[in-house]
Amino acid sequence: MTGAIEVENLRKQYEGVQALDGVSLSVPEGSFFGLLGPNGAGKTTFINILVGLVRRSGGRAEVFGHDVEDDYREARDAIGLAPQEFNVDHFFPIREVLEHKAGYHGIPASEAAERADEVLKQVGIYEKRDTRFNWLSGGMKRRFMLARALITDPDLLILDEPTAGVDVQLRHDLWDLITELNESGTTILLTTHYIEEAERLCDEVAILDSGNLLTVATPEELMDRGPDKIRVTLRNPPVGTPDMPMLRGGGAGSEDRIEAVEMDGDQLVVTATQGGLVAPDLVRALDRAGHEIVNFDISRTSLEEVFVDMTREGGSDQESAEAVAADGGERQ
Repeated sequence: MTGAIEVENLRKQYEGVQALDGVSLSVPEGSFFGLLGPNGAGKTTFINILVGLVRRSGGRAEVFGHDVEDDYREARDAIGLAPQEFNVDHFFPIREVLEHKAGYHGIPASEAAERADEVLKQVGIYEKRDTRFNWLSGGMKRRFMLARALITDPDLLILDEPTAGVDVQLRHDLWDLITELNESGTTILLTTHYIEEAERLCDEVAILDSGNLLTVATPEELMDRGPDKIRVTLRNPPVGTPDMPMLRGGGAGSEDRIEAVEMDGDQLVVTATQGGLVAPDLVRALDRAGHEIVNFDISRTSLEEVFVDMTREGGSDQESAEAVAADGGERQ
């Protein structure tokens, strides 16, 4: 089956700076896919290549089987883009802006008017249809950017920091809306600096750093890579760490997952990978050793902690390349 996005060995160089360095990944049709990375990682360049604003230096990039350069029109018509920047004509009512956008994609005027009303209702700002963009509140502007991306009824919706700077209620409203779109069959590519957003919404995430693809995995798989904290409150805590074989390591079971053990007051704190698998054996070992458990808690590694551990600070040259990619929409 053709993927929504297929890129192979994708490269982009700006004046000696490698913004993308051989990225290969596949985004399945109908998935909710996250693209994560620190500033300067290559996310904007990746998106701009897909939508035809930037020419690749090498490799392959296809959207639903259409090459983004050789089949530009077919590829672009399949994409709805909600960029982080407010690149909107401020001099027309927002309904007219949507109608103009639809016209660029060959949608007849009568149909464009109907679609404009539909998407404005969908994002909850239909009553503002005759208002100019710059008269909208910040939250309404974000809703409008989503409406503009939806006006062509795209198969692939690209959301670049869609909830940046919005309040908590609007963020949850937007989460609900894009989740409904995905459940109805729309493939979604999301970039975000709110890691909990990706953890909550995405089927899979790709992590970029300095133009390189570090990994592609589900949020659950990534969280399994980090150590968990198991805190066991004991009724009569011993002096020092309990003397149990599994806490000394060197076994063939759960003890292989244990990275550190310490006493913190009346709590035994065990650091272990996939703590949920270690917990049953730990409880049984404590019981055999005669320790009475008062409370038991497992704190999983968050996706944000894994992300921070996997990425590093992007250099200023890389960030400059990203700025060039985002500036002005000029194809390079």
